[in-house]
Amino acid sequence: MKQITIVLSIALCTLLIGSAAIAADDGFVSLFDGKTFAGWEGNLKVFRVEDGAIVGGSQQEPVAHNDFLCTEKEYGDFELRLQAKLVGLGDNAGIQFRSARIPDHHEVIGYQCDMGSAWGRKIWGALYDESRRGKLLAEGDPDKVQEIYKENDWNEFVIRCEGNHIQIWLNGLQTVDYTEQEEVAKTGIIGLQIHGGKPAEASYKDVRIKELTK
Repeated sequence: MKQITIVLSIALCTLLIGSAAIAADDGFVSLFDGKTFAGWEGNLKVFRVEDGAIVGGSQQEPVAHNDFLCTEKEYGDFELRLQAKLVGLGDNAGIQFRSARIPDHHEVIGYQCDMGSAWGRKIWGALYDESRRGKLLAEGDPDKVQEIYKENDWNEFVIRCEGNHIQIWLNGLQTVDYTEQEEVAKTGIIGLQIHGGKPAEASYKDVRIKELTK
């Protein structure tokens, strides 16, 4: 009996070690350590770290204007995974990618994975072109998005860019499968937005990225 227990213990340890190796070897690296803004830059009067998450904005006061916390590093082809939550009256935020800061301005230019509401519907997981074409490029079925997004709670995003091909998933539902037809930047920073307007807080955590190589 003792020998059987030892064998089972060794097998379990081997399984756990193997699972850990797979998890560590999946190619994803963390962009946020849960404690500091190492690797990020932005207005720290607007953004803070709270309970292991990046939080932008306020539920007590209006947000003066759009603001973004941005990575110091640029990325081209990648898969980005993170969780995001939006609470408050100002029902809009988003995740920038392949973007750039506009010099001497609070805005950025580039793709945004949208969060919140606009144009009378939920646009969670939609693809918006911030400060460039200024329009939605693609979005999921509004009824399905309404069903699967979690109000005032954490929602899981996957954003994948390969060349001109951009895909977005919200809580496992694919909302965007878009192929860019115009000549726009294929590399840039990743930015976390809080939208200007009514009081609101946008929170982001578990931010991980895997750079794709051909």
